[in-house]
Amino acid sequence: MTGRLEHFTRALPGFGEAVGSMIGTIQAAGVPDGLRELVHLRVSQINGCAFCVDSGTKTMRKNGESEDRLAMLVVWREAPGFTDAERAALALAEAATRIADRPDPVSDEVWAEAARHFDETALAGLVAQIALTNLFNHANVAIRRPVGAW
Repeated sequence: MTGRLEHFTRALPGFGEAVGSMIGTIQAAGVPDGLRELVHLRVSQINGCAFCVDSGTKTMRKNGESEDRLAMLVVWREAPGFTDAERAALALAEAATRIADRPDPVSDEVWAEAARHFDETALAGLVAQIALTNLFNHANVAIRRPVGAW
């Protein structure tokens, strides 16, 4: 597949810097790096962003994530090896990504379970991570960013 733009953040002046600032703010929200990476990968799987799945998987492997957890992420509800906090974050990520699938996409139950594990700042960081991942997934799919182009 041939890409349409080398990278959309470079083609839009100031956007890359703004995204960098958002990433820094999200990183400071108190959500562990590994959990943010897990959320990024699951959202990217849902959205079918091959570039983000590839880069996310490689990053997680480099940071010591097990092959079992990477393989089982697509079925995390039924799979062993995920903590309650990770499950709450993944449920929030899926609900906030699949917003057209039901009338109340992020139910009170999903939100309450996430709030049981994360304080307000961390919840805001998770929501921002989910939203930013969706932005990158949608943009990378639209520009056909090829796997490995990073």
